[in-house]
Amino acid sequence: MTFTDVAVALPSSRFVSLKEADAEKSRDSTLGVVRYTTECVAPHLSEGSVESSLHMADSAEREFAEVWSSGAVAERGERDGIVWAHDGEYLFCAGLIPSGPRYAEGTRSAYFNALDLMETLGFTKCLRMWNFVSRINEDNADGLEVYRDFCRGRAEAFERFRFREAELPAATGIGALGGGIAFYFLASRSAVLTAVENSKQIPPYHYPVRYGPRPPKFSRATCLSRPGAASTAEQIYVSGTASIRGHETLFAGDIERQCRLALENIAHVIGAENLSAYGVREGRALTDLRNIKVYVRNSGDIPAVQQMCARAFSREADVAFLHVDICRSDLLVEIEGIVD
Repeated sequence: MTFTDVAVALPSSRFVSLKEADAEKSRDSTLGVVRYTTECVAPHLSEGSVESSLHMADSAEREFAEVWSSGAVAERGERDGIVWAHDGEYLFCAGLIPSGPRYAEGTRSAYFNALDLMETLGFTKCLRMWNFVSRINEDNADGLEVYRDFCRGRAEAFERFRFREAELPAATGIGALGGGIAFYFLASRSAVLTAVENSKQIPPYHYPVRYGPRPPKFSRATCLSRPGAASTAEQIYVSGTASIRGHETLFAGDIERQCRLALENIAHVIGAENLSAYGVREGRALTDLRNIKVYVRNSGDIPAVQQMCARAFSREADVAFLHVDICRSDLLVEIEGIVD
């Protein structure tokens, strides 16, 4: 089944309570359920859906679930530690890299298994990746920051599958409160994907070596379009976005200015001027963003960030705030979302 065969439902997500998520698992349209909880549980099949629990909540009051849906799910399975489901056009898969003294080799292996699965099943167009990295700013056994260790393994896996820069998906690499490195991906069989950068930032894959032996491999956003309509973005998946201009962190120690610049960066990435450089006709605004996750390093900063986000985003948008570390030790907040 492809876009050209029938009208295929686009992938979508929504935030619900853990109890509501349990009721969603058995629905034919549910691809996967990601639980943001106080513990990490490896991905598995539960009542016919992919389920993964991430240690991303610092208390039961902050727990929630993200339910991913599309058309009627056609097939589900597990292979080499990767749990997956697809509807014929979209694939959802999840995995876990166990805690260890080093992560490059484990990341390379797990990513290889996930990318090999995508290729084998025919979902070769990866549009979005999420990575939740425990101890993200701490050093590994060799004195290399864990995030940089992860980036090395990810880059090696992408190179093995010959990912070109124009094919790198949108991504988030964020701290987790425990559980090694959990991840989940979305891929498509036939959608047209456009990797988008921010003209005010250096692409992450061109960062200088000061940020690690291998640069982060992702795009600032991915536009998803139907075949034959590449100039019209049906969805825009916005990567985790922070207070960075060029390649440098700005406003160290100032949560309000960092949050403001993160919002400005997202607004620019999805705006008409930036998208027109990629042949996408219509620009979008912050009020078009949905399914928003806001990662905040210091819990005391959450109220201020909530106020700024309330002014920037639509009242109809789902917004989740998570108290976790960010990929750079001088970053205080990171924001991601989806434009439908």
